[in-house]
Amino acid sequence: MAVKAVKAGRKGKIPATKYKALGNSFWTTVDLSLPIHNFEKMSLQKRSASFRYAINGLTNMFQTEPNARIHAIAATMAVLAGFFFQISRMEWIAVVLCIALVLSLEALNTAIEHLTDLVSPGINPLAGKAKDVAAAAVLFGAIGSILVGALIFLPKIMAYFNF
Repeated sequence: MAVKAVKAGRKGKIPATKYKALGNSFWTTVDLSLPIHNFEKMSLQKRSASFRYAINGLTNMFQTEPNARIHAIAATMAVLAGFFFQISRMEWIAVVLCIALVLSLEALNTAIEHLTDLVSPGINPLAGKAKDVAAAAVLFGAIGSILVGALIFLPKIMAYFNF
């Protein structure tokens, strides 16, 4: 039976909690203190800087990763096809979510590749596995997006060409 007793916490933290475990045999202290966010320190300047960092990351991804450019071209083609075939609102939602998914996975893949190169500059089988799994995540997202695109656009293409 756990009995809770509160002890004084440090400034800027939620008080830690002490739990009595296994009856009276011993006390185990579990520090559950969490930092209390000071919202006064959040400024518009810091928020705009975080957007600049994100845009820098996006720029870096498109400059250094050929696959990111391929995904961007595919996304542009899907958007143009959506306008041409006048897809429904729900179809637009599916297309936009697929584009966001694939580009997000590509960004994570790029981040994992950069981080892996930083911590393991030489050839390392585990580093290779990490990169392969991250690339597989992008592949799964791309295949799923192709399937969604086929479900949305193939009937419209077939109707357009009277198949």
